[in-house]
Amino acid sequence: MPPTKPPARAKKLALPGKAKPRKPEVWKLRLYVAGETPKSILALANLKALCEEHLKGHYQIEVIDLLENPEMARGDQIVAVPTLIRKLSHPVRKIIGDLSNTDRVLVGLALQKIDRTFLRKPA
Repeated sequence: MPPTKPPARAKKLALPGKAKPRKPEVWKLRLYVAGETPKSILALANLKALCEEHLKGHYQIEVIDLLENPEMARGDQIVAVPTLIRKLSHPVRKIIGDLSNTDRVLVGLALQKIDRTFLRKPA
């Protein structure tokens, strides 16, 4: 009797809007700032609070002060500060600003599905 192939397994297809974002083991986040400005301090505080709530124990934050290390801006193509970069897991994501809009930051980091209602500009 000739050897038989095992039956082919059906692949599960992800339905649009149903896929859950995968969380990497450790999130590597890099926050670019320019000194200790109010926006930079607020961005770091907002980032720490967000990480503690949503990534507790699974994140690393690296703060790069471009006043001390301006050459670091070139590698990640930083054009404005504060800027948050998610390094681990592709695609690399950038979020510019003080990170006070938690929903936008969560969507930007792929921790939350997109809710189109909060993306609309007020009339």
